[in-house]
Amino acid sequence: MVIVQISDEVRARFEGLSLGIAIVEDVNVKSKCEELSAEIERCEMEIRRSIKIEDLKDLPIIRAYRDFYWRIKIDPTKQRPSAEALIRRILRGKSIPRINCAVDAYNLASILTQISIGAYDLDKIVEPIVLRWSREGEKFKGIGEDEKAIERQLVIADSEKIINLYPHRDSDLTKITKDTKRILTIACGAPGIPSSTVLKAAEKSAQNIVKFCGGRIERCWLVK
Repeated sequence: MVIVQISDEVRARFEGLSLGIAIVEDVNVKSKCEELSAEIERCEMEIRRSIKIEDLKDLPIIRAYRDFYWRIKIDPTKQRPSAEALIRRILRGKSIPRINCAVDAYNLASILTQISIGAYDLDKIVEPIVLRWSREGEKFKGIGEDEKAIERQLVIADSEKIINLYPHRDSDLTKITKDTKRILTIACGAPGIPSSTVLKAAEKSAQNIVKFCGGRIERCWLVK
């Protein structure tokens, strides 16, 4: 069983924060999928039809993330929660980036649920996994970025390294590639977002990955 925890310090400070976890085994990650691209395009059209960009920040889930960001000393107008960033991109007339079928599949789940979701190659992770505050001297290598030292902030880390700056950026060291066979997805909650909503986002991410990359859902569960 994969061990995912929230540190006592984080749990005590942010009552109501939860994580939705899903594991998908035996995936086949392809570079692109026409069926998935078509589904993403339909979803983007619906978002543009139903949401105005000026109203986005006041949607309940987006507002909960923004309030949470201010509490952890991040300006959400400069560093947006990942789900909001994707939806905002759509509302500006662009499509979400296409990476590979697994990443595109969980990004689709993210824009459908408005929940920020990260995903990782489980074979590159050394358990346990903990949502905690970063420690002095720790460094982080984001996808497509150079490694850099980080100041005190919330992170998801395994026993060796930081895998996520919570809840907006994943590590290059654990990213999903065409060689990935086991995927861990983490739906990132915040105070004010119902835990049931967070779990449903994790389940949706896993269902999408299986739909477009094959494999099987090994387990979905909630951590709080």
